[in-house]
Parts: sequence; C-alpha cells; structure tokens
Amino acid sequence: MFEVNSLLLYKNRPARLAGAADRVEIELEDGQRVKVRTKDVVELHPGPLRSLKDLKPVQGEVRLAWEILAGGQTTLAELAELAYGEFTPSTAWAAWQQVTDGQYFEGSPDQIKAISAEEVERRQAERTRIETERGAWQAFLERAKAGHLLEQDRPRLVGVEALVNGQTRPDSGHESVLKALGRAQTPENAHSLLLELGALPITYNPYPLRLGVSLELNRLPVPPLPDEPRRDLTALIAYAIDDEDTDTPDDAVSLEGNRLWVHIADVAALIPPDSAIDLEARSRALTLHLPEGAIHLLPWAVTEQLGLGLKEISPALSFGIDLDAAGQVTGFEIAPSWVKVTRLSYAQAQDRIADEPLLAALEACLTQVRERRREKGAVLLDFPEIKIKVEEGKVSLKQILEPRSHLIVEESMLLTGIETARFAHAHGIPMTYSQQEAPGSDERPQTLSGMFAFRRLMRRSQFRTTPGAHSGVGAEMYTQVTSPLRRYLDLVGHQQLRAFLSGSPLLNEEQINERIADYEAAVGAVRQAETLSERHWTLVYLLQNPDWVGRGIIVEKHGNAVTALIPDLEWEARIYPPQEVALDSEVTLRATGIQLAQQEASFHITSQ
Repeated sequence: MFEVNSLLLYKNRPARLAGAADRVEIELEDGQRVKVRTKDVVELHPGPLRSLKDLKPVQGEVRLAWEILAGGQTTLAELAELAYGEFTPSTAWAAWQQVTDGQYFEGSPDQIKAISAEEVERRQAERTRIETERGAWQAFLERAKAGHLLEQDRPRLVGVEALVNGQTRPDSGHESVLKALGRAQTPENAHSLLLELGALPITYNPYPLRLGVSLELNRLPVPPLPDEPRRDLTALIAYAIDDEDTDTPDDAVSLEGNRLWVHIADVAALIPPDSAIDLEARSRALTLHLPEGAIHLLPWAVTEQLGLGLKEISPALSFGIDLDAAGQVTGFEIAPSWVKVTRLSYAQAQDRIADEPLLAALEACLTQVRERRREKGAVLLDFPEIKIKVEEGKVSLKQILEPRSHLIVEESMLLTGIETARFAHAHGIPMTYSQQEAPGSDERPQTLSGMFAFRRLMRRSQFRTTPGAHSGVGAEMYTQVTSPLRRYLDLVGHQQLRAFLSGSPLLNEEQINERIADYEAAVGAVRQAETLSERHWTLVYLLQNPDWVGRGIIVEKHGNAVTALIPDLEWEARIYPPQEVALDSEVTLRATGIQLAQQEASFHITSQ
C-alpha cells in the first residue's frame, strides 16, 4: 500500500496521495481531491511530498544517462540518480517525463529501457519533420487568415476544393483546414473560403460536379441511318423555329391544307432500346443546359445526322394532325419521312408572319388550338425569363420576350403530345404518360402577383404508364415526344412508336416503368444543376456589374417584407420597403450584397 504524501501517477499526470482507506484519495494539480481505485495509480516516489507545487523543474544529464545505459534496462529511481544525481519527487517526475517524451527512454516506472542509437536518430528526425510541418502549418494558417496565400500553399487547399465539388475523402485534409479557420465542414463554407483567398475565381461553377452530374461528352460511336421506306414530304415548306443559338434542332412544322405536320428528329432510327447509346442516355436523362455550354444527351454525331435543317434533306418522324375550322382534331397519323427544313429564330419567324402566308396560317390555326386548351382548363402562366450566356468568363443576361411565333411552336408540340397519347392508348402501345393533378382552383389569374400565388398551388407532374389528366396542358392524357435529342423519355416514346409502325416487338409496361425509374433517379440532379448554375451566373453578373440598378415587381406580401420579382434577372428578392407598396407595383432596386457561395443577394429600394 502507498504511503501518504507519496508521488503517484494518475492518468499520466502527477498526483499526491492525500489519504487511504477503502479507496485511495489523491490530490490533483488543481487542488481537487478524488477517490480512485488502487489499480488506477502507480507510485513514482514514496515521498514525502507535501504539495504538488513542490515539484520543481530540475536540470540534469539526460543524454549522458542514456549513453551510460547503452540500450539496457533500468528503473525510475536509477534513471533519476543517473540523470539528476538524486532520487526525489522532483527528479522522479522529471525522469518520468523523459520516459513519456520517448526521445531516449520508454517503458514503465519499474522497467525502463534505453532506446537504441538508431531508433533515437529515427525518432529525432521524425520530431524534426513534425516540428517543421507544424511551423509550416501555422504559417499557412496565418497567411490564410490574412488572405494572402503563396503558391506553396495550393496543395493544402486540394481537399477544400474537393469539398466545394462534393467529392471529399476522409484523408483529403479539408476538415483540418476549415476547422483551424473556424468554419463548418460544408461545401458552401469551403467555396466561400477559396473565393476569399483567391484560390477560385468567381467564374468557377461547382454545382454540376457537386450534384454528381456528368460533364463528360457522350462519345459513343453512332451507326449510319438505316435504309428504310419513308414518306416524301420534301415538297412541303417546313420551318424549324427555335432560339437563335440552339444547336440541336429537333422539331419543325408544316401545313398541308387542313393538316398540321409536326416533324421530329427520327432519333429512334439510330438508337434502339438497350443499345449502348440508349443505356448511356438513360443514365443522363436530359441534355444538361448550362449558361457556359450544353452537355448533350446523345453523341454529337446523332445531331449531325438527324438535326432538322442541318442538311438539305432530313429524316424525321412526322405527325400529321388534321384540324377543322374550330381547331378540333379530326384525324391523326404518324409516318417516317423525308423533309426539307428551313431554320428560323423566333425573331426571324416573327418578322415574317405578316408577309409569309404559311406562318400566318399556322398562327391562326394554332391560336384556335390554344383557346380550346384554355377552355379545358389549361394553365397559361406568363413569367419573365432570361437567357444567360457566358463567353470567356463574361456574363450577359437577355430577357426573353415571347413573340407570337413562340405560340406556333409551343402549341404544335403540346398538340402532338396530346394526340400521340390518344393514339398510343387507342392502340395499346405502352407509353410514358405525363400526368398533373388539378391545382384545386378554377381561377386563372391575369396579374403577375396572381400568377405567382397560383404557381404555388400547382402540383408536380409525374410520369406513369397509364394515361391520366394533365391539368397544366389541359388534356385528358399527354405524353412528351417532341424532343428526343434532349430528353430520354421522349426517345423511349419514339422507340415505341417506330416499333408499332414496323410491327416489331414493343417494350412492355414493366420495361417502361424501369426506364421511368432510371430517368427520375437522374433528372432531379440535372434540373438542380441547371437551376443552381443559372443562379450562380446571375450573381456573377451582378459582381461584374456592381452599379446594376433595375426594376422589381411586387408579387407577394408577408409582414413588413415583400417579395419582388426582378424581370431582368429572373430573380425573387425579399425586401423591406420603407413605406407601403401595392401588389404588382414597380420599384427600382439596387443590389447591395452578393454572397456567391451561399447563392444569396440582397437588394434595397432606391425609388418607388
């Protein structure tokens, strides 16, 4: 049993034996007394030690003691005698600290070993390395806090950049950097740090990588177009009307008497189900449209062969829709075809409507089609849209003003989807039907604030293998088949239609459901990457244009705050007006704070 006032070792720290009964009572360095089990302490010196404050630093010949022992073993008392010339509580504690230091000795109080010269040299080199690295680390942190990094600091930020992109590993080093700088381990905080340090430019867009969306081009080999019968529709004037910078023209329209022809790129002619290109497209779901460029769903060679208007004659899958004078459908057919297509931008088509009989006739009949949809409860909301372009890091924003020519394209495509759904259902063709539940309100608002509120009531559309109503379109059933170059499920619809027309085996309902599941597993990340990328580049635009001032339209009120829709930015901002403002009134706004990594912007009213 230990003597009172002996020096003990408790949890690698010194303790004084203050009393002994059923349990050992010890005094710690802070004066606290605790009772512990005998096996939890080890005697370093029998004492007497009146207070731990009496443990004084001592000087000795530690290395000489190590040389004398020359790899042999000793006890704590002998080591204290050799190194310090006496065995006292202070020298016992000093000797034990040398053991725990591990430079020359290791072991327990009653069995201490002198480490070999080779091991001492190795440990000293390791200590030097660690001390050097610690010093370099502290110097790096000081530079990081000051916001002035050196080129040699870049490797320390590799893990932080990986976190920005959502690609962390346990050994990436981001945790120690962010923790040392007092920041939480989030991609947003990592992004903010690298922006502050100048380690990433403001033009760096992390969102596709962070969401796991592929930025690799689809480079699979593409087969040639098969030789098969096609209806010759080249005598018809056909227009592919789209944005001026669209590089995948996959739809065009013609008018033949009372028949509206909608020509769609015949993608399924090159891509059968479960082919390598089909499987790759299934994993991508959609063409990824980013302001800095598009990552196409399909190999570029598919567009080169099938894009409408890219060659003098184009192969298409053409949908013939017969319409009466009231815009009612009286007939429908689908046929592989050859078409001769002229490409027009929306603006070019708009300029020609007054003088081009075909475009004027298309506008007239499709206006009636839209009215029929409106009568059936279609939701027609009109929100400001912008086009974001990035060229050499410079961002430009352009508000999209919907011309009358847009109606021709939109109504043609929607009508094709409605009639194709009816055709598929009537002929028992398993298909991907798009459904949307009614919003629960018959109101169809005309003001921007009314549309903003109504949009919150709208349900998310869903894909099913059974037909059902689509309230937004205003149809009893609907399918999407007009963008097979850009949307995977549109391609699946074309594969089914071509198989039916040729008498080939169809995919069954279970196989269609598998494709819907794969699509839905991928599409969310693609859509989110597009949305976050657009917000990112809008904020970059504001950073590049710090004097920006624009108009906001009040669309919602909540307490002292209002939501303003900013048309020129396609942005919703919460602001606190100095006085009462009415819904749908306009205010002039200035951006006052941009937090790029958090995707936040604050605005204040300059006039109203």
